[in-house]
Amino acid sequence: MATSDSLGVAAVRWNHRALVETSEASGVEALLDRADHLALQFQRYRSKIASLGALELSVMLRELADIVECLERAGAAVYMDFAVDVSNPVAGAAMAKLQERATATSNQLLFFDLEWAALSDDAAENHLSSTELSWCAHWLRVKRSGRPYLLSEQEEKVAAEKNVTGVAAWTRLFDEQTASITVDLGGDRGSTSLEVALSELQSSDRLKRLATAEAITTGLGPGLRTRAYIYNVLLSDKSIDDRLRTYDTWSSSRNLANQASNESVTALVEAVVGRYDLVRRWYALKAKLLGLDRLHFADRNATLTIGADNEPVPWSEAKSLVVDSFTSFSPRIGSMALEFFDRNWIDAPAVSGKQGGAFCMPTVPGTNPYVFVNYTGTRNDVLTLAHELGHGVHFQFSQGAQPVFQTQMPLTVAETASVFGETVTFSRILQSTTDPAVRLNLLASSLDAAVVTVFRQVSMFRFEDACHNARRATGELSVEAINEHWLSAQRELFGDTVDVTGYESWWSYVGHFVHVPGYVYAYAFGQLLATSVFERFLESGPSFVPKYEAMLAAGGSRSPEALAAMVNCDLRDPAFWSNGLSLIERTLNEAEAVARLVVPDLVGRN
Repeated sequence: MATSDSLGVAAVRWNHRALVETSEASGVEALLDRADHLALQFQRYRSKIASLGALELSVMLRELADIVECLERAGAAVYMDFAVDVSNPVAGAAMAKLQERATATSNQLLFFDLEWAALSDDAAENHLSSTELSWCAHWLRVKRSGRPYLLSEQEEKVAAEKNVTGVAAWTRLFDEQTASITVDLGGDRGSTSLEVALSELQSSDRLKRLATAEAITTGLGPGLRTRAYIYNVLLSDKSIDDRLRTYDTWSSSRNLANQASNESVTALVEAVVGRYDLVRRWYALKAKLLGLDRLHFADRNATLTIGADNEPVPWSEAKSLVVDSFTSFSPRIGSMALEFFDRNWIDAPAVSGKQGGAFCMPTVPGTNPYVFVNYTGTRNDVLTLAHELGHGVHFQFSQGAQPVFQTQMPLTVAETASVFGETVTFSRILQSTTDPAVRLNLLASSLDAAVVTVFRQVSMFRFEDACHNARRATGELSVEAINEHWLSAQRELFGDTVDVTGYESWWSYVGHFVHVPGYVYAYAFGQLLATSVFERFLESGPSFVPKYEAMLAAGGSRSPEALAAMVNCDLRDPAFWSNGLSLIERTLNEAEAVARLVVPDLVGRN
């Protein structure tokens, strides 16, 4: 197993002091104090929103932006400290204090949302069509889209206050529970973190994969009932919130936040489910390539090493590969990606106590985003790095061009730049490969990624759908019931191509189910959109690059449909999702053809 030291990644830790300007604790306190002071001054606008002209409203919103920036800076700094050591009680206490203070300050601003929503459509449209408010018009429009689901100001305050000891507290407990999971790999491999153990499932050694999967299942056992109870509490809390706000379905609030209709999300999910046959075709082929009659769930992410070795990728090589790939598309984007390495904006080693997974932390205009990964040297880790740096570049563009209200884009579009970064990196690797065996390995890697990003995410969304609906219909779910919903979604996806025996508790470490219910379909949305965007680039060549950069700079200032239109993609076209899935099928067709050339005895010639 490669170590952080051997990969050259041990010292790659982020430096985010610029967020708070002075020492960490005092800098955060100063930001929160300033936000509180400005929020008190902001009270002079209470009960006056309806009487303000467009220019006065613009001035008021600049003040609101200042408050939000203070809270966002402080929040990013505190969460970043927590993410690198979730078991640290000092970091945990700082998180709790931040949530309490930020909630108290935000509650002083609630009146604006309610008064803005209460304006008549004619009055609101007069403001939105004015030049004075053009800098944040889309954000204001989105604010009004939530009008039917708002409670009274006092009710909103109570909900926000209770969230600190409710959803936020349960979510933090889940993070601490999952971060404490250890996996005993046995022998000289010893005990390790869940994140490192999961990366072992990409090993080309089947005995190692099977032993690792069994060890992970064992490691998930302690605390499983606690994690199931946490999930039950959050399922119930969401059902109460949805009922009080009169949302039609459990996912309606997420769809609204994503600026996507329930119908469009249903169309996406149905389109992906309708092509589950691609997953089954790929796994049937992969089983043959691995010399198996049928895959075990531990085999799904196995790295193919036909005619090639599978040495860990050192950090320096990963850096060069990703930056060079980005530069080949756009020198400006390549330069922006390089900054993350040169200016310590990345936290990379997989160490004990560190939160699992990977993310990009956006900040505010005038600062920079940060990237968080758990790098173990696998090929997938390289593509994960490219994924998060795609996010990072997106935020660099948007934070340089948009006000704080519009720097972040809807989740449905947020994954586009990240998946595009992966695609550019993968494409560069594939183009430089002439050996058919190595090409087959790379195509396999691409198909594995497509399964994870498109099909598995939709299957996980369907698992969530089953759990939320069952919790509302029958009450608290047992561990066994949740496990069965998980296995049912997996069987629907895999058919009979994968043995899922022993896989039943693996839902219990997935943070998305807890942090952002319904989030996962956005990955499929982003993957299929990014694939189509990349196709537009291949069709148009260098002339496409300015359009793409303009879309990144637009951030969240337009609807998903309008952002996609900037790069010649029509999300309203029913054929759009099918076209994206067809591109995955083309990759599968090529993999099947190359496999027949490289290993005809295993795959056959027909």
